[in-house]
Amino acid sequence: MTLDKTKVLVVISGPTAVGKTATAIAIARHFGSEIISADSRQIYREMRIGTAVPSPEELATVKHHFIQTKSIFDYYNAYLYETEVLELLPELFRRMNPVVMAGGSGLYIDAVCHGIDDIPTVDPAVRQQILELYEREGLEGLQRRLQEVDPDYYAQVDLHNPKRLLKALEISVQSGRPYSSFLTRTPKERPFRILKIGLNLPREELYDRINRRVVKMIDEGLVEEARSLLPHRRVNALNTVGYKEIFDHLEGKLSLDEAIERIQANTRKYARKQLTWFRKDPKTKWFRPDETKKIIEWIEK
Repeated sequence: MTLDKTKVLVVISGPTAVGKTATAIAIARHFGSEIISADSRQIYREMRIGTAVPSPEELATVKHHFIQTKSIFDYYNAYLYETEVLELLPELFRRMNPVVMAGGSGLYIDAVCHGIDDIPTVDPAVRQQILELYEREGLEGLQRRLQEVDPDYYAQVDLHNPKRLLKALEISVQSGRPYSSFLTRTPKERPFRILKIGLNLPREELYDRINRRVVKMIDEGLVEEARSLLPHRRVNALNTVGYKEIFDHLEGKLSLDEAIERIQANTRKYARKQLTWFRKDPKTKWFRPDETKKIIEWIEK
């Protein structure tokens, strides 16, 4: 695979609510580019308000890819995303350079930049089997089963993250071998250059943006959106900050004010995790989201 140094993928990452969409649109407009979304939840068409999908005006300004193209009932993961993005990029590079990728899903960004292991597709019957285990025995049931089938992954995974446990069990049961055996972490070569830009703000400023965004989502109809999805709350895609708390409100476990406060707190926690992930990469150059001019100068340099 020959590296073409003239072809450049500009990757814009950062925590939720920092302003990635507006910055990415400004940069894409400057270079005459299109935007590949790297958001693992905005890809689902049923989840518009709670995932802060770009507005119709923003989507009309610059063409976006991988926004609301899948259903929550579709099987999808970072490996499939990597495959689809790498199939799209040659066509985009024929028409534009650079290409902009923007989003906050570190795993999806890493899949495109460095490659991900060839995880097998999971049969819906296997997924249902693991979900039923979760419904019957809760988090502890998932933990016990994972310890049996993959003690290595059990020793390193966040045991209080059901999404990670569900995925590991699905792959282990489907393949008949431990999930950890697929995680070789061997970087793959890419035939284009990658420039990584991280966006961040002082903590109080970021937290204020997060808090205000949650209120805006409520005003835009998040409760009604979640109500329409409540019968499907066990679907993996909906195991997401914003929806989980509103589901609890709709089931009478939380008042609306309590749900809002919990979404704000859990979103701030998620933003901290995102920053930890992105800061691990020394190749990321950090800017404020309003430093568009500086970012463009750095890309052109």
